[in-house]
Amino acid sequence: RRSGQYTMNHDHCKRSPDGASFDRSGSQDSLDELSMDDYWKELENIHETRGNNHEERVVVKEPDEGELEEEWLKEAGLSNLFAEGSGDSLESVVFLSTLTRTQRAAVEKRVETVTQTMRKKNKQHHIPDVRDVFRLQNDSKGKVCDGSDPSAGTSENKSEVQDGAEAGEQRSPLEDVPSSDTDINLEISFAEQAANLKDLSGGRICRGGAGDTLLPHYRVPKDKTGTTKIGDLAPQDMKKVYSLALIELTALYDILGTEFKQQKAARIKTKDSGLFGVPLSVLLEQDQKKVPGTRIPLIFQKLISQIEEATLETEGLLRIPGAATRIKSLCQELEAKFYDGTFNWENVKQHDAASLLKLFIRELPQPLLTVEYLKAFQDVQNLPTRKQQLQALNLLVLLLPEANRDTLKVLLEFLQRVIDHRDKNKMTLKNVAMVMAPNLFTFHAFPSKTIEQREFVMAAGTATVMRFMIQYQNLLWTIPKFIVNQVRKQNTESQKKEKKDKAMKKLLKKMAYDREKHEKQEKAPSDADVPQGVIRVQAPHLSKVSMAIQLTEDLKAGDVVARFLSQKSGNVQTLKKEEVFLYEIGGNIGERCLDDDTYMKDLYQLNPNAEWVIKSKQS
Repeated sequence: RRSGQYTMNHDHCKRSPDGASFDRSGSQDSLDELSMDDYWKELENIHETRGNNHEERVVVKEPDEGELEEEWLKEAGLSNLFAEGSGDSLESVVFLSTLTRTQRAAVEKRVETVTQTMRKKNKQHHIPDVRDVFRLQNDSKGKVCDGSDPSAGTSENKSEVQDGAEAGEQRSPLEDVPSSDTDINLEISFAEQAANLKDLSGGRICRGGAGDTLLPHYRVPKDKTGTTKIGDLAPQDMKKVYSLALIELTALYDILGTEFKQQKAARIKTKDSGLFGVPLSVLLEQDQKKVPGTRIPLIFQKLISQIEEATLETEGLLRIPGAATRIKSLCQELEAKFYDGTFNWENVKQHDAASLLKLFIRELPQPLLTVEYLKAFQDVQNLPTRKQQLQALNLLVLLLPEANRDTLKVLLEFLQRVIDHRDKNKMTLKNVAMVMAPNLFTFHAFPSKTIEQREFVMAAGTATVMRFMIQYQNLLWTIPKFIVNQVRKQNTESQKKEKKDKAMKKLLKKMAYDREKHEKQEKAPSDADVPQGVIRVQAPHLSKVSMAIQLTEDLKAGDVVARFLSQKSGNVQTLKKEEVFLYEIGGNIGERCLDDDTYMKDLYQLNPNAEWVIKSKQS
C-alpha cells in the first residue's frame, strides 16, 4: 500500500529540541477521529497512474553550513549586510528600523550564523554587526510603526494577547469555542503575540486546540482604514511585503521552537512545452500568447470548468478515480491536441477530468507550494495552537510566487464549491482534504525513507493543513495590517532619506513645478484649491472631471465610487460598480486598491499626502 507514497524530507521524523518524542495530539487531528481510507486510496491511485517509469526531473539540495542563512538574508533583501562590495546599505538601515522586537531577533540570529561561517572560511568580507544598527535605531526612535510596536510587552498589548488566550486559544474548540466568530488579530505582529503569550505562561509554549477536529470560526475584524488583500498593492510594495512576511514567519517559528528550513531545488530537467510536467512560468508564457493577460494555466481552467459543467452533485467527486489507462491516453491526446483546439472534450468523463486535474498538480516539475516552502507548509501542523497555524499559513501564502499563489487560489475556490454540494456528493471538508492532500503535499524529489507510523502521522497532519487552506482561504489572502503599516513606515523613512539628497530635491522641485504648470492649464477655476477636510477624487482613464468630496465620519470608499458613477460624463455611464475601485496612491504607500468599507476620513488621517484615483484593476 505504501509503495506509491512520496513523502517530505525525513527531517520531520526528528525529535523536538527538548528531546521529547513527537506529540501528535498537539499538532494534528487524532488519527482515531479521522478515517484515513480516502488518503491511502488516493496514494494508491497516484502510484497506479504514475506507473514505474516516472523520470526524476528535480532534486533537492541540502545546503552547506551557513548557506541556508545566507540565502535567507538574500530573500529578505538584506544581502548587503554581508555581501562583498555591497556598497551603501541605506535601504537596509531603513528596513531594519521598522522591524519588531521578534523580527529583529530573527535577523540577528541569521547574521550571526553567516558571520561565524565566513570567519571559519577565512572570508574577508566586511560584515557590519546588525545589532549595532538596531541599537542606533533604538536610541534615536525607540519604536516602530503602528500595529507592530516592538515593545509589545506593554500592559495594553499583553492584555489583548491574554484576552485571546482566555477566549479559547488554549482550550479545546470542541468544548469552549462559542458558536459566534472568533476575531483574529492582524494589527499586532504574530510573533509578538506568540512571545507575549509565552511570557505570560512563564516561558512555556501553550498548546491547545490544535488537535481537535472542529475548526473555529475565525474572522478578520473590520478595520476602518480598510482590509488589504493580495493583489491590492503595487509590485514595489508587494516586494516589501514578501521580505517582511519571510522575517515574520521565521520569527514566529523561532518563538515557537519549530525549525524553519527552506529547501533548495537543483533542477535537472524540465519540459519547455506541453501541458503536464511543465513549469507554471512556461505554461503561462505559452498561454499568454493565446490569451493575453491570463494568470491561470488554460488547461487548469478548462479541467475545472469541465468538472463543473456536468454537476458538482456527483457522489464521490474527486474521490473516485478515472481508469488509469484511460487517463494516460487522455493525457497524451491533450498534449497533442489541446492548443490547436481539436481535442474532443465530450470523450472526457467527469471523474476523468478530476483525475487529470490532480495529475496536473502532481506532475508540476516543482510543487504548487514550491520546493522552498513545501516543508514549511507541512510543518504548520506542528505549531501549538490553531490560531498560530492559521497565522503561519497566512504568511506562507504571501511568500508564494504570484503564479503559484493565483493557481492555488483558483484550486481552493473550486474545492470549496465542491464542498458546498456535500449533501449530494458526500464530499465534506474532511473528505476533500484527505483526497487532495497527497496531490499537494507529495513531491517525487524528496526522499521517502520513513517509518510507517510517522508516515501515518504526517498523512493526518497534511490533511489538516489542507482543511485549513480550504476553510480559511479568504483570510489567508489578507495582508496583515501590521505588515501594511511596516510598509508605510519604510516608505516614509525612505522618503525622508531621499529628501536629504540635494539632487533629489532639485528633481522633485522641477517635477512639482512642471506638474503645477500642467494642472493650471488643465484645471477649471473651481478646482484651484482643495479646502480643509475635502479630498479631490480623479478618474483620468474614465472622465476629465474630478470631484471634490467632503470627508465625514461615515463616508466610505464605496460611497465615493457610487457618487462618481452617478455622473453622466465621459465613459462613466457605461461602467458597473464592480468594475471600478477607489485607489490610494502615493504618500506613504505606492498604490493600494481600497475595499468598499474603508472609512475615508480615517484613511486620510493615516495618509494625508495620498492622491485618490478611481480606475479599474486593469488600468
